Amino acid sequence: MFFGKRKATPKRVSLKTISGYDWKSATLQSFIKLDPRSMIHNPVMLAVELGSLLTSVETVRYLVLGHLGDFLFALQISIWLWLTVLFANFAEALAEGRSKAHAAALRRSRVETMAKKVTDGRIEVVPATSLRKGDVVIVEAGDLIPADGEVVEGAASVDESAITGESAPVIREAGGDRSAVTGGTKVLSDSIKVVVSADPGEGYIDKMISLIESAVRQRTPNEIALSILLAGMTLVFVVVVVTLEPISAYFSTYISLVVLTGLFVCLAPTTIGGLLSAIGISGMNRMLKFNVLALSGRAIEAAGDVDVIMLDKTGTLTLGNRMAVEFKVVNGVAESELAEAAYLASLGDTTPEGRSIVRLAVEKYNVVEKQLNSNVVVHGFSARTRMSGVDLDGRTLRKGAVDAVKRYVIERGGNWPSSVDQIAEDIARQGGTPLVVVSDNNCLGVIHLKDVVKPGIKDRLERLRRAGIKTVMITGDNPLTAATIAKEVGVDEYLAEATPERKLEYVREQKAKGFIVAMVGDGTNDAPALAQADVAVVMNTGTQAAREAGNMVDLDSNPIKLLDIVEIGKQILITRGALTTFSVANDVAKYFAIVPAMFYTAFPALRLLNVMQLTSPQSAILSAVIFNAIIIPLLLPLALRGVRYRPRNAIETLQRNLVIYGFGGLVAPFVGIKIIDIIVSLLHLVKV
Repeated sequence: MFFGKRKATPKRVSLKTISGYDWKSATLQSFIKLDPRSMIHNPVMLAVELGSLLTSVETVRYLVLGHLGDFLFALQISIWLWLTVLFANFAEALAEGRSKAHAAALRRSRVETMAKKVTDGRIEVVPATSLRKGDVVIVEAGDLIPADGEVVEGAASVDESAITGESAPVIREAGGDRSAVTGGTKVLSDSIKVVVSADPGEGYIDKMISLIESAVRQRTPNEIALSILLAGMTLVFVVVVVTLEPISAYFSTYISLVVLTGLFVCLAPTTIGGLLSAIGISGMNRMLKFNVLALSGRAIEAAGDVDVIMLDKTGTLTLGNRMAVEFKVVNGVAESELAEAAYLASLGDTTPEGRSIVRLAVEKYNVVEKQLNSNVVVHGFSARTRMSGVDLDGRTLRKGAVDAVKRYVIERGGNWPSSVDQIAEDIARQGGTPLVVVSDNNCLGVIHLKDVVKPGIKDRLERLRRAGIKTVMITGDNPLTAATIAKEVGVDEYLAEATPERKLEYVREQKAKGFIVAMVGDGTNDAPALAQADVAVVMNTGTQAAREAGNMVDLDSNPIKLLDIVEIGKQILITRGALTTFSVANDVAKYFAIVPAMFYTAFPALRLLNVMQLTSPQSAILSAVIFNAIIIPLLLPLALRGVRYRPRNAIETLQRNLVIYGFGGLVAPFVGIKIIDIIVSLLHLVKV
């Protein structure tokens, strides 16, 4: 309840949870994607498709020549090679289908909206699609906000469930860091004047729809590099397999084109090649499930490589509202007198801090609750005076910042005890904020306000530390207060009295050291540093300047979500690495399982390496091709949901991958191919 919104938890993906519509749509797309123009982005599977086509031609040739045995063998190989391609296409289509369904839901949520445009001091009703950047519109209670923009006048309660899924309304007001509004959301109360910040088709929902629909093309640099590596490995195996034919001819051993093609497909990195696109698209889907819109593929990738995270103290590490925790008296003043004065001085203070003072006085010090009457003069908190208070029954009560109240007392000839400064310093050393209470220019004592650390935040930061990520707290507090809170929260470093220039300088310093930097922000003062950060997460409620500087937008405006984004990024990288390890280990195992069985008749010495005792060369190649095809759908749920992330450093992660996915990738083919070989032999699918 302290976080405002419950953390979104993506559902665990399994083949059982895939709807019938997903199955049918993905199956249809699997055949459509057989178009070479669609396959060209995946060189490995394009090579498998060409091999499938080649074996199909050979199958027809055997049928025409009347070679029934060769025909039946080639037919089986062809079917399983085509299934290998279709399974890979199915994995990609299923991931894309989930994204397109999300985009369709967003598109359905958009309706044709009319806007009240302000032109030369008068209001005219125009279609929202005619609005351009810089136009000014009036949005009243019950109206849909016609376009993305920034509130320049007024304040209103806005229903943003269309983009965030959160039913609770939020306040949008002119000035500050909560002035941005999104087209398609609904004003529930009051009226606001909005300056349009995006032309038609360039709003945030438009960007989200476009990004989701083009998910298959949003490949990150690391993914592209891996694709190039897989293409190179595929080319190597093409050369290896092609050279087998003249070698076998030299030793008077005949190897058919069908067998060579099947061998090539088994040795090529088809497992990771078939799942690579699905891994990337599913990673983006997981971001969307957390209501995070990534405007850059590089940002998603960088999120998994982050070395330094910069976090605002207020609202991210702490609850954001300082709470009164105790009253400290001076010069023998009774606690009850201080508590009553603090209570009265705070009755007109509507800030969360003021309400917490009233609550503390009533609950802990048993102050009798009172109501202000018309004879009371209320002095609300002002940024200029940095004080608040009341005038009642001939008494003047004030509370506020130490330096402001001290100046107020001295200017009116009051007495300022030295103990007040000492108490205030002690509170600051504890990471708190002191507020002095005075009655008729006499100091009564000090209120201790404390930032409340969010529950569980220390454990979250420890998880990041175990993963080798440094956390930095950004705060406007003085160094003394900042140091205390940093210790309580558990961050590695802190940046006190942080100005926009200092934030930007710190980001540049960390990047100059070779670190990948992530930052979260929402204000115009955050924009320079956000523009420099590798991962810049901007609150959807933030200012237009901040939103334009970031490369990710959190539609829920929950600053703590940066930690989730980093973990999702790492999960994407870990999943890709784990399945790559499994695929390479698979290829090594299949090589040693198949080649000895295929050639031991020509080279009897290889019989010693035929540890699996496969029935025959034809059975060996068919079993391997079948295993190679079915391993893709078997690993599909893992590719869609991702390998579970656990905070570890890079060495520990590599060791885990080698033990689980490396060793598993070596063992699985031996076990799987042997079982399939037994079944093939029992069913007499090939000649012995």
